[in-house]
Amino acid sequence: MSEEQQLAQIRDRIDDLDRQIHDLLNARAQAAREVAQTKLASDTQAVFYRPEREAMVLRAVKERNQGPLSDEAVARLFREIMSECLALQMPLKVSFLGPEGTFTQAAAIKHFGHAVTTIPMAAISDVFQEVEGGGCHYGVVPVENSSEGVVSHTLDMFLNSPLRICGEVTLRIHHNLLAADGDLSDVDVIYSHQQSLAQCRGWLDRHLPGGERVPVGSNAEAAKRAAKTPRSAAIASATAAEIYGLQVLAPHIEDEAGNTTRFLVIGQQTVPASGDDKTSLLLSTDNEAGGLYRLLAPLAEHGISMSRIESRPSRRGHWDYVFFVDILGHCDDAVVAEALLALRRRAGMLKELGSYPKAVV
Repeated sequence: MSEEQQLAQIRDRIDDLDRQIHDLLNARAQAAREVAQTKLASDTQAVFYRPEREAMVLRAVKERNQGPLSDEAVARLFREIMSECLALQMPLKVSFLGPEGTFTQAAAIKHFGHAVTTIPMAAISDVFQEVEGGGCHYGVVPVENSSEGVVSHTLDMFLNSPLRICGEVTLRIHHNLLAADGDLSDVDVIYSHQQSLAQCRGWLDRHLPGGERVPVGSNAEAAKRAAKTPRSAAIASATAAEIYGLQVLAPHIEDEAGNTTRFLVIGQQTVPASGDDKTSLLLSTDNEAGGLYRLLAPLAEHGISMSRIESRPSRRGHWDYVFFVDILGHCDDAVVAEALLALRRRAGMLKELGSYPKAVV
């Protein structure tokens, strides 16, 4: 058999597989429609987005994957399938820290898929308000970066917001130097978010030591300015370069190769357990020697792992602080429930911000 005949057979097999995949995709979509019809028959206000269900599906996809596609690649494909099927049930609107082209928008699409409508907001507080007012079903906000630490404004919003954390997204951050034209020698001003400037400080010191560094509200805003300002550049994503018509003068200029940002999905629903969850808490205690140690002792006593703790001013008085704590487990897990009950007895204030699936992809 000739090479051309072998290729023809393989292509015929691919075409047949494509038809089977297409039929199965439509069958899955029809099943999603039937789920919607069944839910709406008993509840006109039914909730269709189930974070715990999607997390379980994606974990199963990765566990049964045998290649040659990577676990992450297969999970991304299934994320998009679920996104399109959910849109048949109820199209979602998701607010994010804008404008178009920010890493927060990329995180929203990574978590919800491309079938959602993403709506840019000018500030983190606006993201919260849009979800609280019902203008969007969910919001996505940054909470911490692996090299620069916590995003304080996001934590502060939880002090008074009734919203709950419904999920988390982790996103590898690749910073690029973008400009309308020219090369590095033509750059006098660099626009970017202050955290991105910090994450690229070493590269800027080496390659653009004389460039003026101007912090702006977001990397997408930086790209917009660079597109209009001669002899300027922006630190932003490759997506922002496409949106605002810029060239990539230098790719991947972040100082830390593993630079990752964690984002939170906020909404109004309580999320059931998925089997691999986190719970976020807001705590306060008396400002006295050993106060924090005694407050957190129930976690150790019940074998609960604490994955993060941050302190923030409570805004109730000078040198008065609250603590944001992430623990592993769901609030409905028996051992976690017991630990939370003991915490509540010791804490001046305990607010459960939500239990939600750990990031899968």
